[in-house]
Amino acid sequence: MNKCDICTHKDNCTLIPKNNKSIACMLFEKKERELINYPEFKTFAKISRLSRDIIITEKIDGTNGLIYIDENNNIFAGSRNRWLDDHTDNHGFYHWVMDNKEELLKLGKGYHYGEFWGKGIQRGYGLEEKRFSLFNVGRWCMWNEEPKVISINPKTQEKKYQERAPKCCCLVPILYEGQIYLQDFYAPNEFITYLKLNGSKAAPGFMNPEGVVIYHKHGNVYFKKTILNDDKGKDAS
Repeated sequence: MNKCDICTHKDNCTLIPKNNKSIACMLFEKKERELINYPEFKTFAKISRLSRDIIITEKIDGTNGLIYIDENNNIFAGSRNRWLDDHTDNHGFYHWVMDNKEELLKLGKGYHYGEFWGKGIQRGYGLEEKRFSLFNVGRWCMWNEEPKVISINPKTQEKKYQERAPKCCCLVPILYEGQIYLQDFYAPNEFITYLKLNGSKAAPGFMNPEGVVIYHKHGNVYFKKTILNDDKGKDAS
């Protein structure tokens, strides 16, 4: 019977060809490792390739809104960092969610993020009402639009389509979808210029838009770029 290179067991020593160790020896090493108080191991995150598709949407200047629906169709409203209720509302978002509950349940179970904006909130955009615009423009289309194909299963060729958003919801406007770099074309800067010249796409005719949000598909990460004070940040005077 073959024996492994380091095993001290004389009997019933079965060699594992891949690592040239016996089962008995591997179990002994495992037991030794368990006695050592190792810290939690954290892997280094996989690095995404920059030159991949992005989606650029208009950055609307309102307040962050969250709608959560559980498995029992209970609905909750939140801001960027807290849950809202009748006494701790945020620009009326909690009441808007409760008033539109039946329609919003069509979003389905889970977390749904967007911007609550319009009259009395930040820029206001010259509106007489408040709107809620969903961020996930890949998943959703407007209620009166034809859903587009999101993906095709390479094995079954089955197509996955967008879902129609509830009638009470808007979407952040898409300005561009494609490669981040195309020769001399750098998409984020191009569409900052577009907004400067043409004004808001979310509220046509409003000539003081905030900027853009860039979603990098491969990295599953968001970036923002504002028209004013982009190098200084939000707190710049």
